[in-house]
Amino acid sequence: MGSGRWGWVVPDGLWEIARPLLPPARMRPQGGGVADIDDETVFAAIIYVLVSGCAWRALPPCFEASKSTVHRRFLIWSRAGVWGRLHQKVLELLDGQNLVDLSRAVLDCAHVRVKKGGEPAGPSPVDRGKPGSKIHVLSDANGLSLRVGLSAANTHEIKTWLGKHPRFHVHFTPTGSSWINQVERWFGLLTDKLIRRGVHTPVKALKDDIRAWIDSWKENPRPFTWTKPADEILKSLADYLTKVTPPFTKSPKGT
Repeated sequence: MGSGRWGWVVPDGLWEIARPLLPPARMRPQGGGVADIDDETVFAAIIYVLVSGCAWRALPPCFEASKSTVHRRFLIWSRAGVWGRLHQKVLELLDGQNLVDLSRAVLDCAHVRVKKGGEPAGPSPVDRGKPGSKIHVLSDANGLSLRVGLSAANTHEIKTWLGKHPRFHVHFTPTGSSWINQVERWFGLLTDKLIRRGVHTPVKALKDDIRAWIDSWKENPRPFTWTKPADEILKSLADYLTKVTPPFTKSPKGT
């Protein structure tokens, strides 16, 4: 983490980037009143709440600020657009250090229930039509958050986003093609072609054979590739579902 008084919660350099983005404090025209808590302390308290996920009322006393003060300042800074501009500044800094990887992008969302409705909220397709919202996150190849948005729960975020960004193209990724599945497939080959076919009485002989197998694979690595196109895979899945799904029949009247 960072250094200084709040270095245990605020990363190095983040406060220096955020300070010039904060709106000036409003002065009481009649003067007097209680001295405001300094912005750096409030900023650290807000970061603590956002990172830890604790409730505002559970703010630790070490910040020496009431939850009302911290939450009020959070709302003022939010309305002033501080967090969006801070995010943009951090991204520009990371991009200048070649730490943003745009070779791939990942777009995902999470549904949250909005009991009192409001804007933006809509009928949630995953919560029996109850009012809800979607939190959308677009990240780079390393998982770095690029954009965060909020919309009604019934928004088709993928189609909408792709419509606004035509330079991005969708690639069909079959289930089971993640890197962990590739690792499992490699161990399956090792088991089928070496372990099950051989006889290894001492453990040392088994270890030696496995090491020899690994060395041989490294000399001529063969990546796993999908040979079926997406349409053929989807057709096979549809045929399978047709076979395993029982036909719908109407029940006799009176039963």
